[in-house]
Amino acid sequence: MAGMGPAPKPADQRRRRNATLALTPLPAEGRAGDPPRWPLLDDVTTVTRRDMAARAADDAELALLEPDLKGRAKANAQRKADASQAEATILQAQLEAQQRVEAELWTELWATPQAVQWERMGWTREVAQYVRWKCRAESGDLDAGKEARQLGDRLGLTPLAMLRLRWEVVGGEPETSAQQPGARRPSSRSTQARRRLKVVDNDEKGSG
Repeated sequence: MAGMGPAPKPADQRRRRNATLALTPLPAEGRAGDPPRWPLLDDVTTVTRRDMAARAADDAELALLEPDLKGRAKANAQRKADASQAEATILQAQLEAQQRVEAELWTELWATPQAVQWERMGWTREVAQYVRWKCRAESGDLDAGKEARQLGDRLGLTPLAMLRLRWEVVGGEPETSAQQPGARRPSSRSTQARRRLKVVDNDEKGSG
């Protein structure tokens, strides 16, 4: 009939313009259990620099054994040996410190609500790469900080990133639950992880 417009679509063909995608719920208490096994090798760059410094120190020590090496030449060789040995020692200490920090952050991250989704999607190596870049960033590497922020967004480590991924933390414990029999309390590891993530979020906002 003229002026009446097109006939309405059948109900199964209609679509609400304001319809939204469903959010993926994540448990507020975080992921339970031990973290996955660490999947990455030791920092190859630091390991290589340490090994090269150690070899240079060994070569310098051998040079000091030459009977013809005397005076200023011997003093220079000794300084070279000492400098190379000091560099190797520093790099070894840095490597050990990095391993400790990586292990700590790795454990904390796998106790977060986001870790439940990481496990579902098999994002073990992606999380490990974030941990490595984040640890380098905390030691002052600005380029590593940029990489860590990008990976953090992909992993949903900020509220905005979670919104983009359509993730939602649900099931938070009421304030009065401590008085309810059988109420589940968040683990100390999960609480510590959430505190760490707040620090990470604030750091990234401050550096952005």
